[in-house]
Amino acid sequence: MVSMTRQQAWDLLTKYNQEPFHLRHAITVEHVMGWYARELGYGEEADFWSVVGLLHDLDFERWPEEHCKKSQELMRQEGVEESIIRATACHGWGICVDIKPEHEMEKVLFAADELTGLIGAAALMRPSKSVADMELKSLKKKFKDKKFAAGCSREVIAGGAELLGWELDKLLDLTLKAMQAEEAAIETAVGAI
Repeated sequence: MVSMTRQQAWDLLTKYNQEPFHLRHAITVEHVMGWYARELGYGEEADFWSVVGLLHDLDFERWPEEHCKKSQELMRQEGVEESIIRATACHGWGICVDIKPEHEMEKVLFAADELTGLIGAAALMRPSKSVADMELKSLKKKFKDKKFAAGCSREVIAGGAELLGWELDKLLDLTLKAMQAEEAAIETAVGAI
């Protein structure tokens, strides 16, 4: 399905992103999206889902005020296929673009993007600094505490669950499971930067 390789996506990402925080977020979302593809029965599209996850914030480090708009322009200049351009842009639906997530993959990206940040912040507060020993009830407590990781929009996360037709708990649980399953691979990829 995807004609863009992971290496091509990485080269494009690092052309416009150097901040370790942004690169870690991109890698995290890449791995979470690949996990979701396999989990939800889209295994043959896992590479596509992963590339979309890797590139979703392509423009955010340099052009935060043009988020999800500038990225479309940058990707078109590079000849990236429209399916990737659309999928990455629609995670800004209702925030900075009016491209509504339609495909299940687009809805998952919209729902899980902010949530990976919240889960990552919660992991840093743990003695283990890991998601491995995090439980859903602990995550739910952090989600309800609006002061914790205040930059992670609870409205977007809840709206994403609604878009998917899922209970919020299902989204929290599955995204936590994705980050637990992918933690070692994420750390390896981040360590290779």
